[in-house]
Parts: sequence; C-alpha cells; structure tokens
Amino acid sequence: MARRRWLMRNPLLPALGWLVLLALLPWWLGLPLLFALVAAVPLLQQRLAAGHVGWIRRGLRWGLPGVLFALQRALGGDAFAWGAALLGALAGYTLLAGWEAWLDRDLRRASMTPAAAEWPELANAPIGPPAEIIELQLPFWQHADDTLIDPCGGRVDHRHGSCLFADGSVIDGVGPQMAFSPAGRWFAAHTDNGRGIVLWDRERNRQHRLRGWQLCGWYREQPWLFRRDGDMPQSLPAVLGQHDED
Repeated sequence: MARRRWLMRNPLLPALGWLVLLALLPWWLGLPLLFALVAAVPLLQQRLAAGHVGWIRRGLRWGLPGVLFALQRALGGDAFAWGAALLGALAGYTLLAGWEAWLDRDLRRASMTPAAAEWPELANAPIGPPAEIIELQLPFWQHADDTLIDPCGGRVDHRHGSCLFADGSVIDGVGPQMAFSPAGRWFAAHTDNGRGIVLWDRERNRQHRLRGWQLCGWYREQPWLFRRDGDMPQSLPAVLGQHDED
C-alpha cells in the first residue's frame, strides 16, 4: 500500500523510467509493447479498473517518444532518421488521440454543459453568498486482500464481487478496492467492471451506482466526484442531477 501511494504522489518518475526503458530497447521490441497496451484496454476492459486505464494511457503517451528515439538511433541518427521519427510522432499521437476519443465515447454527453446565462441576466441577478473554499480529503483506498476494518465496527469481507459487513449488509457488484468516508458514514467501491463507482449512504441506507464517475475526495463527510483527471470535482447532488445513476 505504501508503494502504491508513493507512485500516486510521484507519477512522473515511473513515466520517465518507462520512456528511458523503451529508448534503450530496440524499436522492434518497444513497438509491440505499445501495441499490447493498446489492445489490453478493449480486450480486458471488464477486468481493468479506471485507475489501470489511466496508467495505460500515460504509458502510451510517454512510451511513444522512447520508441521513436530508438527508431532514429537504429536508422543512424542522421537527418533522415530524425525526420522519420518526427513523422512517426505525428502519426502516432494522431492515432492515440483517436483511440482515446473512442474510449471516451460513452462519456461525451457528460461534457455538455447548460448554456451560459446572458449578460443582462447575470447583471440583474442577486448577489449570492460569499465563495467558500472547498478542500477535499483524499480517499484512502484499501484492497480486499488487506484487513478491512469498518469505522462503525467489525470488518468487511469481499467475496465473489460482494462486500459483506458485520451487521449483515451486503453490497453487490463491486471490485476489490474500497474506501470509507472519514467518519464512516459513506462506503465507496469501484464497480466490478471498473467503469464507475458505488456509493452507499449508510445513514439513509441508500446506494448510488454512478457509471463513468470516480471518487475524488470527501468534504464535510460527503463524496465529491469527477470524470477524469483534470476535471472539476462535483458534489454528489450535482452528479445525480445529471441523471447518470444506474
């Protein structure tokens, strides 16, 4: 777990190591590795979590320059070799952008936002409450292989895609990665197909299965979510207002 958290905090170091490795390998070894990563996502999408897909994307983005550097070295390193490498970069990143767009085809409708209000409406609108700075507490993900202690008492067992709690509650269709809110009111887990998140409000005994969303953090014992890295986090009521709950 400590090694996993260290990699999440230092994502640049593994990426640089991957780039250097492919630059040192012959290009005819590195290129099949990239093709294998491209094929792994559609072939193993039922087994890959959202975080694994993100690592594969970064591996392709950083690995392509390494393979192209190995190619130009194999061609002699002259002007022709550099030209071939640049053309390969243009073609490779164009194909990579198309591949990522194909992967995100189910999430495109989430990028559609309501039209902005016209200037007269904004000018005449009443002044709202002062802005509030929201600092999210990152979720502490645990794996089913670890001893999962329930903050509300007892332990949690993961068996055959289901989480079993000490009070007899059962959450079905979840993967082995899970987290509790700081006070234990909420339980979160990745779906078993890795395409979304399952949230359980233990106080109200309500479940939310959100396809395409990931848990970003906790604020005042409430979950905040996002679609992909770099997106603005949104509160659960805002997410539910987009009708993305399964």
